Amino acid sequence: MSNPVLTLPEVPEHAISIRAKALTFEDPRSRLLLDRVRLVAPSDATALIIGESGTGKELVARLLHTLSDRAERPFVAVNCGALSESLIESELFGHEKGAFTGAAATKPGWFEAADGGTLFLDEVGDLPPSIQVKLLRVLQEREVVRVGSRHPRKVDLRLVAATNVNLEAAVQAGRFREDLYYRLNVARLTLPPLRERTGDILPLARHFLEQYARRLRIAPPTLTPGAEARMLAHAWPGNIRELENVMHYATLVCRNGEVEAADLQFSALSLKAPADEPAPAAVAAAPASPSAPARTPSLEDALLALYQEGRPGLWEHIEQTVFRTAYAYCEGNQVQTSRLLDLSRNIVRARTAQFGIHQTAPRTADSAA
Repeated sequence: MSNPVLTLPEVPEHAISIRAKALTFEDPRSRLLLDRVRLVAPSDATALIIGESGTGKELVARLLHTLSDRAERPFVAVNCGALSESLIESELFGHEKGAFTGAAATKPGWFEAADGGTLFLDEVGDLPPSIQVKLLRVLQEREVVRVGSRHPRKVDLRLVAATNVNLEAAVQAGRFREDLYYRLNVARLTLPPLRERTGDILPLARHFLEQYARRLRIAPPTLTPGAEARMLAHAWPGNIRELENVMHYATLVCRNGEVEAADLQFSALSLKAPADEPAPAAVAAAPASPSAPARTPSLEDALLALYQEGRPGLWEHIEQTVFRTAYAYCEGNQVQTSRLLDLSRNIVRARTAQFGIHQTAPRTADSAA
């Protein structure tokens, strides 16, 4: 049975962190995550969600809250990376009137705002060391002390933290407290990047097409087979957030109610290894691990492999491959191919004739753009 699309509320009551706006559980890896969430949710155990930026960590945190006994109580989302170091203590723990310049009134912090419910700390790896110490004490004592006060206040909440950095490496580098890491890493939930759960790509794409079509008061466009194939082949370095942007643009530029491959505007950013991971050369030299995802080959990797082969007529082979794949990507449309390669249509027509590409194109070369 198809899984529903999980979305963020339009106007969250307590939120200063908005990430990916939709999540689904169609892919087998996503269904495994959903099963784990259902097991963890009923408890009050501190949860740590690991995943790249834009994968939907806040949505998983909200799902944990919704499936818990605290569902009717507040869900407070805080982006630790968005708070300045000078204000983060006051924002999290609150302050008393006159505690510092500008503290004109007493103000409860986010911990008190989440009392009885769930506090979601996104980008917890960005917390400065001084705040890490105070957070550890809150987790141990279940009480907070406002800035400028000496009186602890009891809080009853569930803490869910999330990060897109390697906390183990941060601990080893001395950037994150080891004792805090163990306090947070009770119920660990790993959210795979979108490129590793391809079964979620098309359901999410159709969801976003419907959402943006509704705003434009038009019928939702459909995805052509060429567009679907192109989307499934893309690495999605920006994850769900990038997918949403691509669908937004496609809704605006598509014609005749169909999104074609040429209507998809992908990010020019390539996947980069996190700072805590080995450099690409070291990754390539290391033995393959069955549990580790393969590194996405780059254009430079492919060229280096060709150079090592010593293939005769190498440039013609590369040029023909570029034109052939671009022409297939544009479904045999010369106008769209010329736009994609930023070349004149005369050059595209000459090269496709030279390489005999037009004989295998899925569409006629003169199809309208």
